[in-house]
Amino acid sequence: MKLWDKGISIDKKIEKFTIGNDRELDLFLAEYDIIASKAHAKMLGEIGIVSKEEVGLLLKELDKLKLQVEKGTFVIEDDFEDVHSKIEFELTKTLGDTGKKIHTARSRNDQVLVAMQLYFKANLQEIYSKTEDLIEVLLKLAETHKEKLLPGYTHLQVAMPSSFGLWFSAYAEILIDDLFLLQAGLKIVDQNPLGSAAGYGSSFPIDRDFTTKELGFKTMKYNVVAAQMSRGKCERTVTSNIASLANTLSRFAMDICLYISQNFNFISFPDQLTTGSSIMPHKKNPDVFELIRGKCNKLQAISNEMILITNNLPSGYHRDLQLIKENSIYAVENIKEILDIFIHSISLIEVKTIDLTDDKYKYLFTVDSINDLVVSGCSFREAYKEIGSKVENGSYKPSISKKHTHIGSKDNLALDLIAKKKDL
Repeated sequence: MKLWDKGISIDKKIEKFTIGNDRELDLFLAEYDIIASKAHAKMLGEIGIVSKEEVGLLLKELDKLKLQVEKGTFVIEDDFEDVHSKIEFELTKTLGDTGKKIHTARSRNDQVLVAMQLYFKANLQEIYSKTEDLIEVLLKLAETHKEKLLPGYTHLQVAMPSSFGLWFSAYAEILIDDLFLLQAGLKIVDQNPLGSAAGYGSSFPIDRDFTTKELGFKTMKYNVVAAQMSRGKCERTVTSNIASLANTLSRFAMDICLYISQNFNFISFPDQLTTGSSIMPHKKNPDVFELIRGKCNKLQAISNEMILITNNLPSGYHRDLQLIKENSIYAVENIKEILDIFIHSISLIEVKTIDLTDDKYKYLFTVDSINDLVVSGCSFREAYKEIGSKVENGSYKPSISKKHTHIGSKDNLALDLIAKKKDL
């Protein structure tokens, strides 16, 4: 069944090529198409296109289909082009002509639009919540390990003293920036496109305010052409927001892969979180974080794909837009899985005590030594030259206290302030 079927047969090769994997992808959208269909049916009843009795029948059958989706028994067979044709078929099979009325005053275009935006809205909220959970885990780790020194690196060279508290809370604060972008994404998708039909509105006296409230959208896309043009815009925004979050997680995963190696030996994880080698029995590989890094880098490529597919399309609907469905859904589903596994794994991190007597750390405190001279009355430039000279001639030795005391103001993590930034 096809919603546009006029009784004319279509070449099977063309049919297969144009449908693609929509049936598989639409299983992610089935719940939201049903929700939108319920709101549309109620609206049709409000304006007198269908009777109150018919609305009740439509809602009853749509609820049955929603239950199938929730149980995982809803199937889109090969006879159907997509979820929209499947749902209309089921309504028509049960309700006859009443079922056929569900498509009144709407197009498959605004059906897809509203289902996608409801899907994005629900999932961005879930991604936001999972990111908040990760931030809370990191802030707790920062508090727990704020006294533990961690050598800071620039250019992958030992630079200055830092702490595990700073490391954990740094990623917590950067993730808050990603929350701000997710909030912006939510604003973009939280606009009701239903009622725009094929992109030029409907001649029926539809009530778009009604469906906007019924579906829980904050506002609507008022201009129907703009509503149609939002397809592509929403996908670009959502995948771009996810790409930013993925960038943060990828960098974090890279830090972990470095720090767990024997050359750094800053952290470890329980054996059950790592994998071994088929030939080297001593290996303890951070495969989870390597896969997170790779998956996150793949997610960052998707936002570029969205731009390339949509950047030169004129207004109105074009079949190119079908191609952005797959990877935008892929991005959403994968970032949720990545966040889950990151939260689970990082919660079990084992922070090691670092041996500062190791020769590679002998210059870690040069800046502190310079600062000590400045505090005692020396100019910074002269202090810099004095310590630099000692480094060059091999006579530099940090004071014992520097190696064994708290690293001072640099450990002012302001954890409570970082946590409050989420609410800005």
